[in-house]
Order: sequence, then C-alpha cells, then structure tokens
Amino acid sequence: MAAHLKKRVYEEFSKVVQLPQEEAPAKKLRLTKPSKSAALHIDLCKASNPTDALQYLLHFARSSVEAESVEGVVRILLEHYYKEQDNSVRLKIASLIGLLSKTQNFNPESILDDTLNTFNTEKSHQVLAQLLDTLLVIGTQLPESLIVRHRLIEVAYKHLSDTYFGVRNKCLQLLGCLGNVDTSLNKDGQGLVPAVIGGSAPGVSGGVCVRDAQSLISDYFADQDPRVRTAAIKAMLQLHERGLKIQQTIYDQACQLLCDDYEQVRSAAVQMVWVLSQLYPESIVPIPSSNEQVRLVDDSFGKISHMVSDGSWVVRVQAAKTLGNMLQVSPHFLEQTLDKKLMSDLRRKRTAHERAKELYASGEFSSGRKWADDAPKEKVDTSAVNLIASGACGAFVHGLEDEMYEVRIAAVDALSALAQSSASFAEKCLDFLVDMFNDEIEEVRLQSIHVLRQISTNITLREDQLDTVLAVLEDSSRDIREALHELLCFTNVSTKECIQLALLELLKNLTKYPTDRNSVWKCLKFLGCRHPTLVLPLVPELLSTHPYFHTPEPDMDDPAYIAVLVLVFNAAQSCPTMTALFSDHTFRHYTYLRDSLSHLVPPLRLPGRTQAPGVSGIEGSSSVESAQLFLQQSLSRISTIHNLQDPGAQDLLNFTIRDLQRLGELQTELAGAADFSATYLRCQLLLTKALQEKLWTMAVPLCLKHNAMATAAAKQMLEETYKLEFLYSGLENRQVATIHHVRLQAKALQLVLTARTRRGVEPLISVCEKFLQEVESFQRLFVVELPHLQESFVGKLLDLSPKLSACKPGELVKILQTTLRQSGFLNLQLPKQVQRASATIIEPTGESDNPLRFTSGLVVALDIDATLEHVQDPHNTVKVQVLYPDGQSHVIQPKPGDFRSPGPHRHRLITQVYLSHSAWTEACQIEVRLLLAYSSSRLCKAVWSDSSTEGLQPAEGATEGTIPFGKPVKVFIMPKPARR
Repeated sequence: MAAHLKKRVYEEFSKVVQLPQEEAPAKKLRLTKPSKSAALHIDLCKASNPTDALQYLLHFARSSVEAESVEGVVRILLEHYYKEQDNSVRLKIASLIGLLSKTQNFNPESILDDTLNTFNTEKSHQVLAQLLDTLLVIGTQLPESLIVRHRLIEVAYKHLSDTYFGVRNKCLQLLGCLGNVDTSLNKDGQGLVPAVIGGSAPGVSGGVCVRDAQSLISDYFADQDPRVRTAAIKAMLQLHERGLKIQQTIYDQACQLLCDDYEQVRSAAVQMVWVLSQLYPESIVPIPSSNEQVRLVDDSFGKISHMVSDGSWVVRVQAAKTLGNMLQVSPHFLEQTLDKKLMSDLRRKRTAHERAKELYASGEFSSGRKWADDAPKEKVDTSAVNLIASGACGAFVHGLEDEMYEVRIAAVDALSALAQSSASFAEKCLDFLVDMFNDEIEEVRLQSIHVLRQISTNITLREDQLDTVLAVLEDSSRDIREALHELLCFTNVSTKECIQLALLELLKNLTKYPTDRNSVWKCLKFLGCRHPTLVLPLVPELLSTHPYFHTPEPDMDDPAYIAVLVLVFNAAQSCPTMTALFSDHTFRHYTYLRDSLSHLVPPLRLPGRTQAPGVSGIEGSSSVESAQLFLQQSLSRISTIHNLQDPGAQDLLNFTIRDLQRLGELQTELAGAADFSATYLRCQLLLTKALQEKLWTMAVPLCLKHNAMATAAAKQMLEETYKLEFLYSGLENRQVATIHHVRLQAKALQLVLTARTRRGVEPLISVCEKFLQEVESFQRLFVVELPHLQESFVGKLLDLSPKLSACKPGELVKILQTTLRQSGFLNLQLPKQVQRASATIIEPTGESDNPLRFTSGLVVALDIDATLEHVQDPHNTVKVQVLYPDGQSHVIQPKPGDFRSPGPHRHRLITQVYLSHSAWTEACQIEVRLLLAYSSSRLCKAVWSDSSTEGLQPAEGATEGTIPFGKPVKVFIMPKPARR
C-alpha cells in the first residue's frame, strides 16, 4: 500500500506542464502579375522606327489582356499615338483600342473621352475611318447608354462631309447601328432636338438643318462614290433590322438605285425595295407617264422582276431570291412573270361605253368631213409600259434559262415559295419546273425535283409531263433517282395510262439499277394508295390473269413481280372490288408478302377468308391510346416499390420488363418510350440482384461467385446508362438526372466491390476521391432536380456530405453499402416524346451465298446503304464496324458527304467500306454493323444548357465509347492468294 501511495504521490506532484509555444504569424504572400501597360510602354520606347513599332504592336495584339489592365494599356497606346508621325502605326493603335474594348468584363465607357479627343488632331483619312470603326465597337458594347450613343452620332454627323469615302462609309455605318428616326441633330451637331424631316443636305451652308438618321442616310443615296451609296443603303437596312420603322418617302430613291452602274449598289437596292414592299404593301403609288396607280408591293415586284435580267449574275441571284419572299403580290402580276409576251402593254383599257361617255361630255362628234378627226388624241409610245416594266414580263422564264446555274437555282427556289402560296400559280409554273429536270447541272435537277415535291399537293401531272419526269430515272446519280421516287410518292396523275407508264419506267429502273429496289417498292406503294381507281382496270394485265385459262404462277423471287404486287395490294386497300380479280396464287403471295414485307403490304379484307392480322387490335384506331394507358399503368405499378429489397420486387420488375418489351414490338409509335422504360427497370433489377442481403453478410473468400456476379451487374448497369443517355432523344432534364443517378449507383457498387476484393489503402483513397467529385458534379449539374431526389441514393449521400468528405475510405465504403441497400426506388417519369435511335442496313442484305472474291493483300469495296432514324448529329457519331472471323475489328468513320437527309429525323448513309485480308482456304463471313459514338465529357443534351448550370463540365474524366444499334449483317468474302 505504501508503494501504491508513493506512486500516487509522484503522479500528483510530478506533473510536467508544457506551455503552448507561440506560433509565429504566417507571412502573407502577395502575388503580382507583370503589368501589361509597363511592358508595352518599354517596347514602344525601344522602337527606333515605325516598322519596329508595328512589330511590337502586332506581337502585343496576339497576347491576352485582363479586364483590369485594359484602361492602363489604352492610356499607353494613346500616349504613343500622339507622339507617332507614321499613319500606319496610328492606324494600328486605333485598331488595338477597338479590340481591347471588346475585352470581357471591361466597361469601354472609361476610354470613350480619350478616344474622342484623338479626332481633334487627326488629319489622316484612313486613321479617321479606323477611329470611327473603334467608336462603333464601343457603341455596340454600350447599347443601353443613350448619352454615349448621342455623342457618337454627333461625331459621325460632323465627319459625314469628309472627302474620303471610307470615312463617310463608317459614319453611315455608325448612324445605321446607333441612330434613331425620332430624334435629330442640328446643323452644328451640338444637341438633340425633335425630328423635323426637311432642310438642306449636310455640308450645305446656310440655315440650321434639323435631320433624323433616316433623312441623313437617304441624302447619301446620291453620293458620287458607289461605295458610299452601297454603305448608305446598308445603313438604312441596319435601321430596319434594329426594329426602327423606315418611312415610305425613300421608295422613289431606292427604285432609282436599281439602275445604278455599280452592281453592289443595285444588289443592296433590291433588298431596300423589298423591305419597303413588306412595310407598306397596300400603299398606292402612281405610275409614271400615266394616270394609273398600283399597290406598292405590285410596283416593287415589277421592278425587282426587271432585275432578273440584270447584267451582273450576283444581282440576278439576289433578285430571284427576293421574288420568292413577295407573297402578297397580285395574281395577274405574278402570272405575268411566266409569259414573255406583254399582253396589251399591261395598260388599263377603257370600255366602249367609257370612251363614248367621254366623247359626249366633250361635245365633239365626228362629222366625217375631216380625215381621222375621231382618232385618239393620246399618243401611245409602244416602248412605254405603264403597269409593269417590259423586262419583268417572263422574269422567271429568263431566270430559269440563265447561263449561271446559281441564278437558275435561285429562280427554282423562288417558284417553290410562290407556288406554295398560290394553287393557280403552281399549275401554271408546272411546265417550267418539269423542263428543269433536263438541266445539265445535277444540283439544278435535284433542286427542281425537291421543289416539285413540295408543291405536289396542288398539281396533277399530265401524260406528257409525266413522260418528261420519268426520263430522269435513267440518271446515273443515285440522289436524283431517289428524289424522283420520293416525288412520285406524292404526285397525282390523271389517267390509267400514266400509271402504266410510271410502272414500266420504274421496272426499267429496277432492272438497270438493282440497288434501287427498296426505293422503287416504296414509290409503288404510295402510287397505288393514291390512285386505286386508276389501278383497277389494269389489274388483269398486271397480274396476267385470264377469265378462262389458268396462267403460270410467277416467280416470287423476282423483284419486278413483287413491285407489281405492292402496287396492286396497296390499291386494293381502298378498292374492295379489286380482290375479286385475284387468282389463287395471288392470295398465297399476299400472305407471304404480308409477313415478309409488312411495311409495304397493307392488311386486306379478303372475301371468304379470315381477317388479316393487323386490321384490328393493337393497330386499330384506338391502339395508340390504349397502349399509352397500358404503359402508364405499368409504370404506376412499379411506383409502389419503396425499397429494392422488398419481397416480390424482383418478380414485379421481371414481369413489367417483359410487358414493356412486348409493347415496344407491337406498337411502333411507343417503341422508344417502352424500350427506355424497360432498360431503366433492367438497371434497377440488376442492382436488386447485386444487393441480396444474404450474400453480402458472408466473407469475401466464401462468396467469390457473388462478387463476380455483382461486378458484371455493375458493369452492365454502366453500359445501360450510356445507352439511355445517348441512344434516346427527346429527354428532359428530369430524365437525364435519373440516368445519372443510376450511373452513380453503379459506380458506388463498383467502389464497394473494389474495397471488398482489393487490399491496400492508396488505390482505394484515389477511387473514393473520384467518387466524391462525381457526387459534387451531380449536385452542380442537377441542382434544379434535387428536391425530387430526397429519398433516393443521391439525396441521402448529400445529407451526409460533410461526414463523407472527412471520413476514411473504409468508413465511406460502409456508408455507401448501407445507403445502397436502404435507398428508395426512384420513379421514372416519361417525357412527352421519347424516340430511340435506330439503324437498318439495306445493302448488303446478307442473303447471298456467293462470296465476294478478291486478291489477298489488295482491297475490295463493299457498298453500305443504311437508313438512320432519330440520330442526332450523325456526321460525327455514326461509325461502321467490320468484324473479321479472326477477331480483328476495324472501325470506319464515313465522310460527311455520305449522309443525306430525306426527311425530318431521318438520315440516309450511302458509303463504301474497303476490306482487305490475307488469303483464306474457304469463304468466311464478316460482320458489318453500325455504331453510335458518345463522349460523356461534353454536355450533349440541350436541356442542360437551359438550366443555371450552363458552361459547367462534369468532374469525371472523358468517358468515350460506342453503342451498337441496328442489326448486324453478315457478308461472305473470299480472299484468294495472289498468282505468281
């Protein structure tokens, strides 16, 4: 006890008290950047001649300047500006000031006064023009400051009388970009007064001139320099683009400029006349040398039509394009552009009653004693045309016959726009468009076909017109032929002979170009649907039937016979009496084609036979609504799951996935939404199986099989999330957040499995840090959707975020494992329209047993023809993969020119893939498939940029990959050994 007491005494009285050491205050470092202005000042001082100064300024222009340094740099530049005698150096300095004023987060108003002071001493016209350009940059950076705008307009007004055209151009540009039509300057440019249109032109002495921007600009329509006249018109157009209403008073001036000697002036004047015709279409303008009046839009249409015969092809293109935008013109003016003959000089002729009344009112009658005393006293000049210029008559005829193909294309486009707004004009211009099918330029032929397709609902082709159209089927260009097939799909013909002629020519096309098979079949499908009554009298001849004798059964492998059947069966859908003309083998062929080519052969009600599949049921009129209801009910059943570990959750997920997959197969309109929902539920099912409670309680060596299964499930979940994000279009921000939530769950599962199977702390720390960065990135990107994710996995992680950032890797893994098992099921809400990207390889078909032979070591071209549906940016994302039997794989990026866009959300890929391999002993199959490339480093969904997270990038690294979409095709190839 004594020893114990002694020990306790020592403990009580032998304590060592350690005073806390006073820490020395940390030294604060202040990082300073080298001053841009000081470096520039030193460089300019070192310059011994203007050439060196220009070199220093050019080098400085390539470097970046911070916003806080801009003002100081401008001061240094201006200081050297006043010292410099060389005009080129001062010009470069003025240009640099304008460039610096565009610096982000810099207010250029602070350098405005210094820039304006340079005008007091500057004598060089070129430098003055550059200084005005700098003021224009400053003015556009400060659009809300009225004081700055007024000061700049005053400077422009003062220099409008400069002798150099460049200065006047910049002044006019300043007035157009900053001027107003309701406030004006006085003659001295000292202030703003209410606008009063009138007064003398600027530079004319005497009196005070009060002008607004429009009247000032219009004075320079008659400038001696054509470049200034062009700048004046463009400045006036700039006023219009800013939303200011231009007055009608300048119409006559603009019309006079249509006859200018300078082509740029005439081109700009065409735009000016068109703008006025759109602003004042119903205004009445007088006709020169006549008492008649016409609407302004009709008068301007005639004047612009006259410019289609201009000497410059640039003006002709501009005039032809402008005519297509004048939809308010009167029909008789519009139709005159298709007739070269000027009927009755387009003068208003008085009736006999009006002439007699005028004669009676004058009190004069012909006595017959004097020769020609009743002749008209008005002398009519045959060269004078009152209502419309003679050059405007047949304007489109001239445009379609122009020597420049650009003018012909512009005329075709203008005809398209005008014909779509007028059915009568569409009928009259039909012959002219059909004649353009024989143009020597392929681009013109293709454009005329597209235009005729756009107006095909208003026209009906005659037999002679159809003959000209079908002649294009012999064109060697595939794009031309397919465009013509598309035209025939939506064209109406007049007689049964037209149907027969079209069928014969299409069958010739099929024989000459077998690759057009699918396009020809589709064309005949629509041709039969639109003309059932014209196909009916041709059925016995088309099917080779006889009322008394049996005819031989045609070969079903013949594409031409299939084409005839597609035409007849689609016509029979609207003509019930046609089926009575079918023979027995025709019914058998219908059943076969209905199963093999269901997209071309419609369901028919056949007499004495069971109802064809697809007439009722899921493809009926109310099938879409019932399928939509079924989809919503399936998702609402899934929403009853509160936790993934609930009993029966897996069975419910399995049944729902099966139903949704079947729904996508039966109802094509809802295939995208059904597949999207099934894929999302499949990810949840994989997570449920990977988090089974009994297996996670075992030790790792006792459950290696489960770890392998869970690892494969996590990997498949990641792949499915990339499919959900990049394979489907029409997703909203809510769905993108749900997809990223599933991806975070998969990565958390991978992190837990990594911690269970690996040993060591260092790799685990880096993996945990990366996962926390991804959680933080998710929070930034989807801050708007976080209220909807409260009970989910991410919601619970964000509640524990302070703890997660401070805990050790082992504790983080335990938290993630517990949170994964306890997190609630996140319901899926579908957007209005979800479409799945799909691809169908048309060529090669993969049905041929004949191998493609070529010499080993050399290359052979394999034609690829595929249809793409709902693919975003196919030029950069679609790739072709070739997989050889030995495991080699080649990925080919098609050229941008290989893609066509035949319709909305549809693309066509026509390309060639070059194959090469060493010699084989026998023919083997290669696999050709299409891939969709993706990259998770870019915000490819447009909805992300609509939120407040615009410009943010995900914290994860760039994850790039490819997704196969569409069925692959197998092709036999046989590389032969080279002969020696």
